[in-house]
Amino acid sequence: MLSPEASQPNSSPTPNPSPQGGGESTASVATSRGISAGIRIAPALAHNTGFSAGLRHARYILSENAVTGFAFALFLAIVLAALAGPYLVPYDPLASDTAAALKAPSAAHWFGTDQLGRDVFSRVVVATRLDFFIAVASVALVFLMGGLAGVAAGFFGGWTDRVVGRIADTIMAFPLFVLAMGIVAALGNTVQNVVLATAIVNFPLYARIARAEANVRREAGFVQAARLSGNGELRILLAQILPNIMPIMVVQMSLTMGYAILNAAGLSFIGLGVRPPTAEWGIMVAEGSAFMVSGEWWIAFFPGAALMVAVFCFNLLGDGLRDIVDPQRRT
Repeated sequence: MLSPEASQPNSSPTPNPSPQGGGESTASVATSRGISAGIRIAPALAHNTGFSAGLRHARYILSENAVTGFAFALFLAIVLAALAGPYLVPYDPLASDTAAALKAPSAAHWFGTDQLGRDVFSRVVVATRLDFFIAVASVALVFLMGGLAGVAAGFFGGWTDRVVGRIADTIMAFPLFVLAMGIVAALGNTVQNVVLATAIVNFPLYARIARAEANVRREAGFVQAARLSGNGELRILLAQILPNIMPIMVVQMSLTMGYAILNAAGLSFIGLGVRPPTAEWGIMVAEGSAFMVSGEWWIAFFPGAALMVAVFCFNLLGDGLRDIVDPQRRT
């Protein structure tokens, strides 16, 4: 008589897989583990791939466009001079030596000396920190004022759009440099007031660009998806709209830094900017202009050349940033 086990041959337990051949259960477990691990790893790989692709694109732009690469190298030199310049200059920029006044450029004084015997090279390098700070601070301030106001105006519309538009129109009704002169004259010629005046005169430009970009994107698909997911309007504005308009705003910020330096130098040139004896390019050009007729050209030439190079650098930098963030507009 057959046993129950013998009468049911298909009910025998599945044998353990051999070390050599493996088994279906082990393969299925490994496959499921691999799939779950792949699901966990995929977002990180996608993020790394996108970031590395961005780096490769930026490296391609810098290597293929010699002008853009030169602009970025020049920008790094300006940043280095602003950070470490005061510690590397050979002379004290404020120390006067009347015995060495009005000396032409030489091995001892690369850019010569001014009417008080101060080393022009040291003063030009040290002035980089102040002018660069004015440019960065004013651009950051105008982005917080004009950029955010323009984004809110373009996204919400209504009375917000009307208020921001009227403020921008009122500022644009004045000659911008004359308006900056009036602000500094009323508040006092300090660095803080120069930064504030530069930010105010640039407010309409940032507000209008941000408003136009936000107005285009407020009905986009990703905004509708975020709204249907239960996100509030303020969260959508800060988390969806603002990051998507940042590339064009970054390009505009780079271009405005050159104008900020020119505006600060112009105010200092007419006596409404930074006060002497502070080392600042506009002040140095103003002081050296009185000696151009008598032949001491170097006092005004080298600060003016530094000012020109900085503005030229920021303009080229803006073109390079535009090529990096927007490949369709590549020059």
